[in-house]
Amino acid sequence: MTSPIKQRIANISLLVESYDDAIEFYTKKLSFELLEDSDMGAGKRWVLISPPNANGTNILLAKATNEQQSQAIGNQAGGRVFLFLQTNDFWRDYQQMKNQGVEFCEEPRVEEYGTVVVFKDLYGTKWDLLELKDSNF
Repeated sequence: MTSPIKQRIANISLLVESYDDAIEFYTKKLSFELLEDSDMGAGKRWVLISPPNANGTNILLAKATNEQQSQAIGNQAGGRVFLFLQTNDFWRDYQQMKNQGVEFCEEPRVEEYGTVVVFKDLYGTKWDLLELKDSNF
């Protein structure tokens, strides 16, 4: 008997200019956890971060190593929102991020599905901070 298919997206790669600057931004301004920072040799590191108390997909910070990758930093989704940070308390997280100097692209808005605001990371990558109305999150 074969086992049922069970898969998940474990990590999403995010291009960055500097491992240390990205770690600083995500851990200090967004309160992410540094899960791993391993030296891979030749200047490469395996750096995994995750939102607090998350159990699922992590972000792999990947330092750009050539011109093509460098040009994609901050624009991996062609100017659209690339990542979605779901929260159980929008206003708590929004205020904390605002106090930490995170750049917001708009004022928070209440939509049919929940409360949302677009913000940028240190390289300009757009994110949604999102609290869904009908979520058991």
